[in-house]
Amino acid sequence: MLTLPPSVRVYIAAEPTDLRKSFDGLSALVSQRFGADPLCGHLFVFRNRRGDQVRVLFWDRTGYMIVAKKLARGRFHLACDLPKGATHVEVEAAELSLMLEGFDLSEAVRRKRWRPSVRKIAPSKQSLMDARGIAISRAT
Repeated sequence: MLTLPPSVRVYIAAEPTDLRKSFDGLSALVSQRFGADPLCGHLFVFRNRRGDQVRVLFWDRTGYMIVAKKLARGRFHLACDLPKGATHVEVEAAELSLMLEGFDLSEAVRRKRWRPSVRKIAPSKQSLMDARGIAISRAT
């Protein structure tokens, strides 16, 4: 299982890619197809036409790194259907890990999880608050 910080995003190319490309070729594809900066530290995943090979490109502060996997039998399956005209799709690190392990997640159901909502505070009422939302008086 991959353990990535939540700030790292995973993007999978929607179209098959010529995996004979190396660092420069794949980073150029990231700029062209994804419209993203290849130096941002996110993971960019490319599959070949047959779907039995994957390359993951990322920048690790000192240079590009490519992780490759070729299956002896079977194909890599995406967890979701791609929208028409999409150049790439963003997935979670857990989905990428399961995809690399050979799981077909097309039939899987994602359960709802609680996520904290973003509070909107009127500018006139903005003040210092602690983590519980209790106003903190300023020392004068």
